[in-house]
Amino acid sequence: MTSLNTGSWTMKKILLIDDDSELRSLLATYLGRHGYDTLLLPDTRQLDTFVERYQPHLLVLDLMLPGEDGLAACRRLRARGEMLPVIMLTARDEPADRVIGLGMGADDYLGKPFDPRELVARIEAVLRRGARPAAAPDPEGGRRRFGDWTFDRGARQLSRNGEVVALTSGEFALLNTLVANANRPMKRERLLELTRGETTESFDRAIDVQIHRLRRLIEADPAHPRYLQTVWGIGYVFVPDAPADAAGES
Repeated sequence: MTSLNTGSWTMKKILLIDDDSELRSLLATYLGRHGYDTLLLPDTRQLDTFVERYQPHLLVLDLMLPGEDGLAACRRLRARGEMLPVIMLTARDEPADRVIGLGMGADDYLGKPFDPRELVARIEAVLRRGARPAAAPDPEGGRRRFGDWTFDRGARQLSRNGEVVALTSGEFALLNTLVANANRPMKRERLLELTRGETTESFDRAIDVQIHRLRRLIEADPAHPRYLQTVWGIGYVFVPDAPADAAGES
């Protein structure tokens, strides 16, 4: 069963996948009242078709689904380079489950039961992160090169030898913040404030998980990172190449 409000194509489109038909109907009505077009699916069998056909701005994805579960679907989307923002829903709200969901590439995580107002707040926060670079000192963007990598802050792209690597909005915001504050250790609390917004509850492990994912992408040896280094007792720091070795910044 699907539902799409076609009255206004200027509205942000949200794809909601949950096997609870009553919850789908409730959230579709509530999101519609808050200015969102809502597409509904009971499972992920038509996920790829809907993403390609309707190009939603954000996916709200239940973790526990018949057939392919939400974690597997999120992992599959990220593996193929899909950067669609994802908010994961689950009846399990344990920190370990959040870490797993974020580790699969989700941008945010919301445990059931929840107040629909909180879901709207999370959606708005994630879309804001995707709409602008977080903590960017140069509104014109700019590129930072390190090792084999080019981080284009204006185009919101990370690439190596011309091949673009997909980043979630949260991963981009985190890397952008660290790059903008190169050689300056950043506390986890400050990184949360700059990258996840005031409407998202404090969850330090979210930063740790995203750092882990970025290291797996960027570092030659993630266990001994060269660029995204840990500052014990504080947080993390981006350490650029030395000037003589740097490929340059424009």
